[in-house]
Amino acid sequence: MTELSLDDLRREAKKLHRAFATGDVLAVQRVKQARPRDDLGALKHADFLHVIAQEQKFGSWPRLKLAVEMHGMNRAARLQRLRIALFHGQNWQAEALLADDPDLAGSDFGLACALYDIDAVRTALANKPALAVTPIGPRRPILHLAFSRWHKARPELKQDMIAVAEALVSHGADVNDGFPVAQGDDHLLSALYGAIGHGDNMALGRWLLAHGADPNDGESLYHATELGHHDGLRMLLAAGARPKGTNALLRAMDFHDHAAVGLLLAHGADPNEFDDAVIGGETPWVIPALHQAARRMCDRRMADLLLDAGADPQRRYQGAHPYAFARIFGNRAVAAALEARGAVCDFSSAETLLVQAAEGQATPGAFVDPAGLPDAYDNLIRVILHLPEKSGHVRRLVDLGLPYDQPDSEGLTPVQVAGWEGLPDMMDYLLSLRPDLTHVNGYGGTLLSTIIHGSENNPQRWDRDHLDCLRRALEHGVALPRQQIDQAGREDVAMFLTDWAETHPGQVV
Repeated sequence: MTELSLDDLRREAKKLHRAFATGDVLAVQRVKQARPRDDLGALKHADFLHVIAQEQKFGSWPRLKLAVEMHGMNRAARLQRLRIALFHGQNWQAEALLADDPDLAGSDFGLACALYDIDAVRTALANKPALAVTPIGPRRPILHLAFSRWHKARPELKQDMIAVAEALVSHGADVNDGFPVAQGDDHLLSALYGAIGHGDNMALGRWLLAHGADPNDGESLYHATELGHHDGLRMLLAAGARPKGTNALLRAMDFHDHAAVGLLLAHGADPNEFDDAVIGGETPWVIPALHQAARRMCDRRMADLLLDAGADPQRRYQGAHPYAFARIFGNRAVAAALEARGAVCDFSSAETLLVQAAEGQATPGAFVDPAGLPDAYDNLIRVILHLPEKSGHVRRLVDLGLPYDQPDSEGLTPVQVAGWEGLPDMMDYLLSLRPDLTHVNGYGGTLLSTIIHGSENNPQRWDRDHLDCLRRALEHGVALPRQQIDQAGREDVAMFLTDWAETHPGQVV
């Protein structure tokens, strides 16, 4: 790679863009050779950055950008970038860092564990056995191993990965070790959660369970429902995981996963388990399974599955009968299942208006006082906005006077949820209502960082459009921190943000 700075490369992309626009023959040939997209009449600035990257023998601008940045990084900065990449599964960054400096991990024992470097691990432990239980940053070595997603890039290192686990445990590492999400937090994220829930690493999860890891760690069973397969769920249940108190049953219903729900019910999940306490005006996560089926728009089969397992069709939740709840969420399938068992109820005048809104009936001039509604309907807009075909429903609820910018128990506002879900049209409507774009949620996230997080972690991310959500947020003037560009895990997101920063430098902070 030629010794050019990023500024030089950016200027070259702009120069190419201008030349291409005038029809310059050489510029057109360069673009055609790189072919950033099929339609050369719809090229954006990002496409010309891509051409420059191709000419420098890199697959994309983010890869070229990282390579140039690495030349300016000291060793500590490179090590930190590698740790972040392995934790978040940004394996293309990890590969680039290691290709540039194969000995980068060198004397860093945590990275040796995360990279499954069994020879380095054994050598280090032979010289200093206490390394196996010595914290490296906020985590001990077994947690660096468990939370690494390197196995996605290097599946051939499976046996080395297991050998690292064996070496650590033989020197005193605890398979039930964990670390707090935040300083001072008593709740720990276990090594088992790191393997199964965080990393989708079934081989390591199986090994940990076989060596005494507690399947009832408060996280693993819940997150095993999000993987798109049932291997982790079956593994944990076979090892004695208890669904009670985990919300795993409710989470499985988020994905309309009949098989997962059946597995959990067969292993003791209680469809009537819930917490009816309201703390600080917030609705708790744990609600009866029938109410969850209603609000997640589950089908008749799911409702019958729950009813057959003993779900109480008359059990109210925070003042809401399950039949009223189903009708207010517009779930006629669950309502029909309840009707078939004689579980119906009368509606209040406010509930009648909400039912009409759910069923597409306009109610001009009518308003609902949110303070007078049962607590079960708190944050109704935030709860339904990500569901299919709910755009009109949300608009009718706004017309009735329901709050559209109210944070939930995690501090997430509806517009942030729409961004995390990757729903640009819903987000655009909520943005038109002028919500508070400076709001910081309970995770410390802004609208922009929440969208980026969703692009990497939302289970439906490949079917959603987080790039368009980013574009719409930025068009509404949210700031673009340079750090978020650098840490974006998806190449297409990093490319988009880089392009935006190039064309809107005044928005970068």
